[in-house]
Amino acid sequence: MNLQHVRNGLLAIALGAAASGMTVVAAHADEFSFKATNTTSSAITGILVSEDKSTWGAFNVGSGIKPGSTADLVWDQSTNGESCAQWVKATYADGSESEPAQFDFCENGLELEF
Repeated sequence: MNLQHVRNGLLAIALGAAASGMTVVAAHADEFSFKATNTTSSAITGILVSEDKSTWGAFNVGSGIKPGSTADLVWDQSTNGESCAQWVKATYADGSESEPAQFDFCENGLELEF
């Protein structure tokens, strides 16, 4: 998997969490969290996640993740019954969208680049 796919996947995760009621906040030790870094030249406007690549939820990324910036994203407790393996993709201010990539969100210190 190339870096662009990983970046695109991370963005998708953030958008998915937002749609599912997940929020961008400082992580607490008992929460599932990860870092999302935008390595592209376009702002990330959303990160989407899905267990099945059919139904997508979104992370709330606020006004977006600027190029070169990193955001800490936390899963909402309502998702605790979901699988650790999730598909992620990002949407960008320029209208493009990354290819979905699968990640294990139970992994400690998970860092995604879009």
